[in-house]
Amino acid sequence: MLYTPLRFPAVQDFCPGMLSQRARYALKALLDVARASDGLSQVAAIAERESIPRKFLETIMSDLRRAGLVTATRGNAGGYRLARPADLITFADVLRATDGPISMLPCVSRNFYERCEDCRDEATCALRRTFSEVRDAVNAVLEHRTLAAAIAAEAHPAAAPETASV
Repeated sequence: MLYTPLRFPAVQDFCPGMLSQRARYALKALLDVARASDGLSQVAAIAERESIPRKFLETIMSDLRRAGLVTATRGNAGGYRLARPADLITFADVLRATDGPISMLPCVSRNFYERCEDCRDEATCALRRTFSEVRDAVNAVLEHRTLAAAIAAEAHPAAAPETASV
């Protein structure tokens, strides 16, 4: 009898608010571009430095260009550069460009609101109230954390905000 390993659902199947691989790679790539001394980075170099599959990164960078976060220069000496200064690009900007809404429920999203199909009364819904607080707490960090701040925290780890264990 052959042994067939069980296939468990991905962690994100259980944690819909967990950061997607696309968003992680986008953040890593943008931080790499922001660190570039000449401001221009080629996909192949970013992919190698950040351990990101090149084809996937090409798709991500194209999405980031359409979102107005990077600009592209074609040709052998071409590459990507930030479309605006690193201190004006927030983590929230990147997550919305790659994954859409940051909120865990559609009824609490400020930019992508949808009423929950099974909700009887939004005004008294305990889930909506709780996840609105979660959205506000997450957004308080993501809307104020810029690429420049993240790079500065790399240089001075003691000054970086503490992380709570969950």
